[in-house]
Amino acid sequence: MIIVFVLLFLFLNTVDKRKWLTGLISLTLTPFAYFYMFYPFVNIVSNYHHQKYFNSEAWVEKPALRYEMIDHTIESDTLIGATKEEIENLLGKNEWLTWDDEKKDHNQDKWNYGLGIEPGAFNDNVDCVEITFVKNQVFSLKPFQQKITYEKNEKE
Repeated sequence: MIIVFVLLFLFLNTVDKRKWLTGLISLTLTPFAYFYMFYPFVNIVSNYHHQKYFNSEAWVEKPALRYEMIDHTIESDTLIGATKEEIENLLGKNEWLTWDDEKKDHNQDKWNYGLGIEPGAFNDNVDCVEITFVKNQVFSLKPFQQKITYEKNEKE
């Protein structure tokens, strides 16, 4: 708020040179400028989001907010060593499988889940995570991003 006050004071000082008046007006306008202009702008431009601990129920019920849980899940190795059955119980059925070019088929040991879209003004990617299994146990979790694509509805 101090930055907003100083900027308002400097701006208003160009309009009127009376310091007491520009100080009083700046002091009055600072909360309004901060909460209605500066703070919303910072929230739109920045991509900060809340971090949450892994919760199986929230993962299944709110798939658009999974990005809030994935960072802690990867850092804490929460899912490492879990079997495919345990992962299916915790996360639900895999949403898609990674394509294996060598086999020309889906890789049954690489499951993918969508994590939702992180808020932000310039974000045009959807976050995803790839879970790799080795010998039926989770070996690694790899987050990645995909471009958001929209399907066209063509009317005939």
